[in-house]
Amino acid sequence: MMPTQESKPKDQDKQARQQRKAAIAKHVMHTLGQPQDLHGCRFRYLWEDHYRVNVLVGVDATSAKVGHSYFLVADHDGNILTSTPRSRKHY
Repeated sequence: MMPTQESKPKDQDKQARQQRKAAIAKHVMHTLGQPQDLHGCRFRYLWEDHYRVNVLVGVDATSAKVGHSYFLVADHDGNILTSTPRSRKHY
């Protein structure tokens, strides 16, 4: 089945959002450092360029907890413009 003209922009938007999230995660982890028991980063899109990012730590899914949490404003390339609380090196 061929994709319709309407599905192409939606697919491109979804891909752009995924790329932006990956870039934001990279910047968060670069600033924060690498926790030894990193389980992952979880994102919640809030509005426009605003995100909630939780850095999960723990050896597995059942023991994972939020080790760090940030409200971020990021540009379209995933560069962090502001962070509350201010992100800094922890590891």
